[in-house]
Amino acid sequence: MLMNRLEKKFLQQLKSRVLIDKGDRVLVAVSGGPDSMALLSLLCAVQPVLQVELAVVHCNFQLRGPESDADEAFVRNYSASRGLPFFVERFDTLLHAATWKKSIEETARLLRYSFFEEVMQEHGFSKIATGHHVNDNAETMLFNLFRGVSLLGLRGIRARHGKIIRPMLLLHKADIAAYLVEQGIASCSDASNFTDDYDRNFIRNRVIPLIEERFPHKLLPSLRRLSEQAGELEEFLELYFENLLERQPSLALSESKLDSEALQKLSVFEQKEIFKRALRDMDLSVDAQALQKLVDLLKTQPGRRMMVGSHVEVLWRDGALHFLRDV
Repeated sequence: MLMNRLEKKFLQQLKSRVLIDKGDRVLVAVSGGPDSMALLSLLCAVQPVLQVELAVVHCNFQLRGPESDADEAFVRNYSASRGLPFFVERFDTLLHAATWKKSIEETARLLRYSFFEEVMQEHGFSKIATGHHVNDNAETMLFNLFRGVSLLGLRGIRARHGKIIRPMLLLHKADIAAYLVEQGIASCSDASNFTDDYDRNFIRNRVIPLIEERFPHKLLPSLRRLSEQAGELEEFLELYFENLLERQPSLALSESKLDSEALQKLSVFEQKEIFKRALRDMDLSVDAQALQKLVDLLKTQPGRRMMVGSHVEVLWRDGALHFLRDV
C-alpha cells in the first residue's frame, strides 16, 4: 500500500505512542473543519495497516443556523462516501449554557464529550479520536497560562486521556493544510473561528502570530518542550504521592478528615497536592485560592475554621481537619 510522507509520519507516531491497537474500534470526531477532515483521511489511509474499525461522530451545536446544518450534511455525505457508520446529535447549546450558567465554549465541550461517551458505550467503540494538533496544544497552554493555572496545567493537551486519543498532536497545522490540498480533500469553514470574540480565537489569531513574528519558529517548539516536561513532572508526582499515601495513610482523606499533624510535617507544595486530591475526592472545585487558604489554616491553631466553596466548612479539631458538608 502506497502512503505519502505525512501518512507515513502519522502511522509511525501512532505506533510509537501506542495510541491505537490492532482490532480497536475507533470513533472519529469530525466537525467538518480542516483538522478533523485531515484526521479522518489519515486514519482511513492507515486503516489497512492497523486493521481497525472506524466510524464518524458529529455534533451539531445549532449555533450558526443553516451553516451548522450544512456542516452536518457535509460530514454525513463524506462518511457515506467512505462507507463509514455515522452518528450525529443536535444540541440546543444556548439553552444548555443558560441553564448550566456556563460559557458557550465550555457548554459545547461538555455536550460533545458526553455524547461521545454515550455513543461509545452503546455501540462498543474502544477509543475516540479528535483532531488536535501542535498549534492547538500551544493555544491551550497559553489559554491555561492566562487563566492562572498551576505548573502542571501547562501540560496542555494529552495525546491519550482515558479513551480519548489525539493522533495528530505532533503534526503542525501548516502540514495538515498542505495535506488537504495535496489530497484534494474538501472541508467546511466556520466563520466564527476568524473572529476574536472567544479567548481561544484571540490567542490563535492575534497572540500567537504576534509572538511568531518577533521570534520566528521559537514559540511552538518551546511550548511543546514545556508541555512534555510538565507531563513528565506530572507522572513523577503521581507516583511520588501514591507512595507517600501508602507510607502515611493518614494523609489520605478518610471519613471526611485529614491528619493535621502529618500535614504540618510536609512542604507547602506537598500540602497543596494532598488538599487537591482531597477536594477532588469530594467532587469539589480546586483552585489556587482554596488551596492557599487550607495551607494558611494549618499555620493557625486548632479551633479555627474556614469555608471551601459555598457548602463545605473545614474545621481543625482533635488533631484533624474535618470537611463538613452543609446539607
